[in-house]
Amino acid sequence: MATANVTKVDYYELLGVSKTASEQELKTAYRKLAMQFHPDRNPNNPEAEAKFKECSEAYSALNDPEKRAAYDRYGHAAFQGGGGGNPFQGGGFGGQDVGDIFGDIFGEMFNMGGNRKASRVQRGRDLRYDMNLEFTEAVFGVEREITIRRSETCTDCRGTGAAAGKAAATCPQCKGAGQMRFQQGFFSVARTCPQCSGTGTVITDPCKTCGGATVVEHEHKLLVKVPAGVEQDTRIRYQGEGESGRYGGPAGDLYVVLSVKKHKFFERDGDDLHCVIPISFPQAALGAELEVETLEGIETIKVPEGVQSGKEFRLRGKGVPHLNERGKGDLIVEVRVSTPSRLTKVQRELMKQLSETMVVENEPHSRGLFDKMKDIFS
Repeated sequence: MATANVTKVDYYELLGVSKTASEQELKTAYRKLAMQFHPDRNPNNPEAEAKFKECSEAYSALNDPEKRAAYDRYGHAAFQGGGGGNPFQGGGFGGQDVGDIFGDIFGEMFNMGGNRKASRVQRGRDLRYDMNLEFTEAVFGVEREITIRRSETCTDCRGTGAAAGKAAATCPQCKGAGQMRFQQGFFSVARTCPQCSGTGTVITDPCKTCGGATVVEHEHKLLVKVPAGVEQDTRIRYQGEGESGRYGGPAGDLYVVLSVKKHKFFERDGDDLHCVIPISFPQAALGAELEVETLEGIETIKVPEGVQSGKEFRLRGKGVPHLNERGKGDLIVEVRVSTPSRLTKVQRELMKQLSETMVVENEPHSRGLFDKMKDIFS
């Protein structure tokens, strides 16, 4: 029977790189092809599996400096007979499995990273505490002691989860490797051990206090210092005051989220305060001195005669302190002329006499072009 001659594809051509390709270029090209033809992505596809095997054979040869030098000199003959051996000869890669050789390329993509144990170290969870503040507490700041419930490291087992004097045992399922290996065709695949979650150890005699959880729940008191000038939904972070980490992991953080109640007549705009004060028609016409309540006491403002409704007066430095900075905002007082809904007989007579002395033409005012343009663009 005649034997057919099989011509093997050039390794460089197979990977799609030049003969001067660097180690990184080889790795990049192989990774791309391996992801394309990997059997996990091409189930029941023998052609893809064969292509994956060819690409792996090529990379195995060219990634090794000695093998690459031999291949550059002798071609495929370098791996035939006594010329170094086929990289796949014997079903392995020089005594190593696929996972060990290509772990640096695949990483966690196909769980082929060798006997890598999962770290037990876990960061603690962050906690949130909602705090309600009065308006003045947000403006001037306040200190308050709060109580939170959080998981803390068990003191009896010191966070190991095992009973006193006991230690974690080697996982019987993975024999401490942290991974289980399965043979799929010509290569093996490593998967995280389900019994120990990849740590390689299990607790056989758990701590009676925490039941092996490594943490227990406790109440914890903390003094919260709210700085002056905070606003609605301000978050104060207390690093490390969250739940304890496990197996030596760092603790989480505590976030105190502030909710500020509204004031009965002040409205806040940034660090400025606004309020409206009603004045009578005589006060608007004749002028007056008004006592205005601020967050720090009573202030007096002078209203000139003939003031119009809606006029604003600014009291500088009577607003909210700048958060973590010097200085304060302003208090802006708006005066509005209040028209009485009911008059006494005497008041009505006096108003009638006043109206006879004041002549006002009740006709629309002509508006200038500037005012009309301002309305269009506002």
